Amino acid sequence: MTVDDEQLRVRVAWLYFMEGLTQADIAGRLGITRLRANRLLGEARESGLVSIQVNSRLADCVALERQLVAETALRDAVVVPTPADPDQVPVVLGRATAEYLARHLDENRVRGLGVGWGTTLRETIRHMRAANLPELSVNSMMGGLSHGLELNTFEIASELARRIAAQCNYFAAPIYAGSARSRDTILAQDVFRDCLQRLATNDVAVLSVGDLSRRSLLIRYGLPRDVTVESLRASGAVGDIMGTFLDPRGVPVKHGLNQRVIAPPIAILRDIATVIVASGGLNKAATLAAVLRARLCSVLVSDEATVRAAMGLLRGA
Repeated sequence: MTVDDEQLRVRVAWLYFMEGLTQADIAGRLGITRLRANRLLGEARESGLVSIQVNSRLADCVALERQLVAETALRDAVVVPTPADPDQVPVVLGRATAEYLARHLDENRVRGLGVGWGTTLRETIRHMRAANLPELSVNSMMGGLSHGLELNTFEIASELARRIAAQCNYFAAPIYAGSARSRDTILAQDVFRDCLQRLATNDVAVLSVGDLSRRSLLIRYGLPRDVTVESLRASGAVGDIMGTFLDPRGVPVKHGLNQRVIAPPIAILRDIATVIVASGGLNKAATLAAVLRARLCSVLVSDEATVRAAMGLLRGA
């Protein structure tokens, strides 16, 4: 079997087992017959390529990972094929992030693990395998929504801690204060000063990023009523990390909302040994490029199309 044939077999297996496409859908997408798709799936099972998961990596994605590391300050990267359905992006990224994080926790002594919020991180928690890490503390990296939501920062932190039998600490505040002055008053409290000090000692952080589209959970659920997306765009923002909105260089924009965010300054991320950013979808490409420019993460988990778009933005700078 040629390298091209092997890669086709891997791609067919990925689409069938990981994305749930039918053999007819796969045949139409890849331009092959349904009979050939069926044969390739049979070969994948017989050869051991597929057991419960796909036990191989697409060469294109592996090459892209190497390019990312070579062209940026990243220490590591995980790139997965882009699903045809955009709603499946967080699902496949969640699986990949869970695998990476579990392996990192197995191989390293981690005392503090900071977490953000969002759909991709929710999927990450769902796919985390059970562990027993009573000395590890899972720490919320930012405030949360005032109403219950399974992808909220509080739920993300508590569920991850439960899965790996770890301790849990919340950043028990809203994402944004009513004003810059009230934010300063909140963070001046002893409990929040202690919280910020604890976050500074994290060994690992797992975060996602947002953009300015309606696909962004922060835009849909978290913006204060007195803040508009148009005002954020006018300030030069392309998206956010930990609730702080960034320009294309990864610099916080001069917008009043950034003075109200209840989270540590994003500069703290450069002092954490391992910062994993897990995000995908073309709507996130500009934000990811900004985060990479500003060197705010050391590991990126994303999908093929988004990584290519982000790298195009970086190379065009």
